[in-house]
Order: sequence, then C-alpha cells, then structure tokens
Amino acid sequence: MSSSSTALNGRSVTSPIVLAIILACQLMIILDGSIVITSLPEIGRNLHLSATDLSWVQNAYSLTFGGLLLLGARAGDLLGRRRVFMAGIALFTLASLIAGFANSAESLLIARSIQGFAAAFAAPSTLALLMVSFAEGKERTRAISLYSAVSGAGGSVGLVLGGILTDLISWRLGMFINVPIGIALLILAPRYLKETPRLSGRFDILGAVTSTVGMTSLVYGFVRAASEGWSNNGTIASFLVGIVLLAVFIRIEKKADQPITPLRLFASRERTGAYLARLLFVGGMSAMFFFLTQFLQGVTNFNALVAGIAFLPMTGVMFSMVYAVPGLLSRFGSTRLMIGGVFLALIGMFWLSRITVDTSYFPNIAIPLVILGIGAGVVFIPLTSSGIAGVERSDAGAASGVVNVAHQTGASLGLAILITVFGSASREAVTHPLAGAAQQDQARYVLAHASAASITGSVIFMALSLIAIIVLIQKKRSPKEVMPTQVEISEVSAH
Repeated sequence: MSSSSTALNGRSVTSPIVLAIILACQLMIILDGSIVITSLPEIGRNLHLSATDLSWVQNAYSLTFGGLLLLGARAGDLLGRRRVFMAGIALFTLASLIAGFANSAESLLIARSIQGFAAAFAAPSTLALLMVSFAEGKERTRAISLYSAVSGAGGSVGLVLGGILTDLISWRLGMFINVPIGIALLILAPRYLKETPRLSGRFDILGAVTSTVGMTSLVYGFVRAASEGWSNNGTIASFLVGIVLLAVFIRIEKKADQPITPLRLFASRERTGAYLARLLFVGGMSAMFFFLTQFLQGVTNFNALVAGIAFLPMTGVMFSMVYAVPGLLSRFGSTRLMIGGVFLALIGMFWLSRITVDTSYFPNIAIPLVILGIGAGVVFIPLTSSGIAGVERSDAGAASGVVNVAHQTGASLGLAILITVFGSASREAVTHPLAGAAQQDQARYVLAHASAASITGSVIFMALSLIAIIVLIQKKRSPKEVMPTQVEISEVSAH
C-alpha cells in the first residue's frame, strides 16, 4: 500500500498521520455536542435541572460554538491556522477538565460555553488544514469523505459513548475523555501539521458579537416560549433583539472591508443551498436525538447504557456508508444522491414520529434508525463538498467556518424550536389524561405524546431540507470531480 508524503518544515510527513490529527480533533468537537444527551437524565438528577433547563447543557456548547465559528475562521486566516488550531485545542482540553469537576448547574454551563468558544477556533482550521495538506483530486476527495463521515456520525457516536460511560462509571467521564486526546493532539500538531501563511487584516469583532448575541437571543426566545408562552414579554423581547442584531450583522458584513463572513460565499446557489440544507437536516436530527433519548429512558425504561447502545444500528450504518458513497456519487451524481439521502432520512424520521407509549424498540425504533443512518451517511459527504465548492484559497477558512456554523446553528435552532413543541404537547397531554391510569403510567403517556409531536417537527425539518436541495443546489459534475476508487477505499480502511 502506498501513501503520499509531503515535506513540511524539513520533516517527512505521511498523509495518514496528518489526516488522523485532523479527524481526531473533528471527532472530539462534534462528539462533545452529543455525548451529554444520553447523560442528561443523570445530569438533571445530580445538578437539579428540569427538562427544559437540560436543553441548555447542549445549547450552551452549540451556541458559543456556532456563534463564534466565523471569528475562529478569521483568526486562522490572520494568525495562522495551526497556531489557532492548537490554541483552541488547549482551551478545549482545559474546559473539559473543568466540566468534569462541575458541582453545580452554573459551573457546568459555564464550562460548556468555554468548550464551545474553544471549539469555534479549532474547528474551522481542521477543514482548512485538510484542504492545504492534501492535493486537489483523489487524495483530497478521500480525506473529505472521511472528514464528512466523522462529522456526520460523530453525533451518534457521542450518544452511544455517553450512555455507556454514564451507566458504567459517570457522566463526568464524558468530559474527562477529551483531556488525553487533547494533550495528544497538542504534542503531534506542531510536528506534523504545516503552518499556513498569515494574511494581513483585521478582526471583525462587531460582526462576531452581533451574530453570536443575535442567535443566542433567538434560541433563548424559543426556549423561554416553551416554559412561559409566546405572549410573554421576555419571549417577545428576545425575538426582537435577535432579529435586530442579526439584521445589523448583515449590514456590518456588507460594509466591512474584511468581514468574518464574506457575503460572496453566498453568491453560489450550490454553496447557499448546501448551508441551508445542512442547517435544516442537522436541526431535525439533533432534536430527534434529544427527544428519542428522553423517550427511551423515560417511557421504555432503558438505562443510559442501553439507551446509548440503542443508537448503534444508526451509528454503524453511518460509518459504513463512507465506503459506499464514492461509488454512488460516480454513478448518480451529488445532487441526486443528496435528494435520495434526505428522502430516506425523511422516511425513517416519519416512522419514528409514530412512537407511542406501547412502541417496542424492534422493529419500530431500530429499523427507522437504520434508515436514518443510511440517509444521513449518504447526504453529509456531498453536502460538505458543495459547501466549499469553488472557493478561493483565501476564503478557505471562512467557507469551512460557514459549513460548521450551519451544523452547529442547526443543532441549536432545531432543539430550541422543537422544545416549544415538546412543551405544548406535554401540556396538552396533561389536560387530557388517560382514564384510570396510575401516576407513573400517566407520566409515561405524557412523555411519549410530547416526544412523538417533537419528532414530527423533525420530519418537517427534513422535508424543508429536501426542498432546499431541489430548489437551490444545481451541481454540475465535471471531469475534476473524481471520487475514490475501490482500491483507494481499501487503503482508507487499512489506515
């Protein structure tokens, strides 16, 4: 088996090592957004958090992550991507240690916010470093395929790992596990990763602040609506502040000489469609993870370990699809593959939305999860490629940042929007109780009804993602779009 080598800073660097560093960082960052989900019931009991409050354990991470990704991407362009990558990993490792020792809800949420802040600076550099470390063509395509698989399946891996660690040891180990990985990355990165040239320019601090606070206000408005209602003054004020700040953000980016989000990235229908479709798709998937986990532990009485293992069919299928997608892309093209993948996921999500208090894991949960895994495994690779298609080298950091922004913003907005559905459905079920049901059975009925209603919302997200692909993405295959051969796929497996 052959592997490409590149001389960087006087050293012989093998591409598998470089790829391993990049993928390990991306997996750690993506995984950390979901590893707490199967741990949430236990975290709630330990730190006295309600179901609505528990959503902030996830959103504290994804909001700071998504909100500051564009600033992180700009920092990589101006300060050097390896330097920013290492700084982000160092802070992420420290924040993970703090989160593991958290003894109150406040300290955990602060630590999760710091994790998101650090991830915002590390993540954009991963895809940008991948693009400059691998030559355009087959080598880069193979690397992007693996990167996309990690990004797509990392969330479901976190669900499984979080459940296993919580049940066997403690939810805190889900935070501590990042520490040795982070230390290893800090040791390997300066030796094997190439530093990129530092561009001259300025930081768009005002743009970063308005976008982050604006999106946080929107998410807070949805979460507050779930508990206080849509007519609540605080809910209305949150939405107004969010809308105004995001409008200001767009105006700032139009006038800024060096914006953190070059609006020219959205001049391409393909890239714009990829960002929007990804946001909607991830929004539906992330919310499903949250609510199905609550269902498995609260209705079917699975413990955290079994609830985590329950997602294995989906996780295994998503990872295995990395080997099938290159051939499918060559045969059907990226647009048709994206449409087919989202359509499959839509079928699986609709099936899941039919859950009731009497639903058994097999076949009415396991099989839909497999279908979802196939669909998601198919769609993430072409979505990632479309999200960075045709960008100038100077915009590589910004483009990779927007890909990750769409991912994290989708996760935050999807859960925030559908938590309001969960709250409304719960109140409806409480006002129409089961006749003669015991208190425990009534609680299971309420949770099942609310979970089904919320996952129905995920179905709508999937449908909108499909529409975005059909309407906006007009991918034209060119001779340069050569996907990995079966021989090269075997080499990936050997690595």
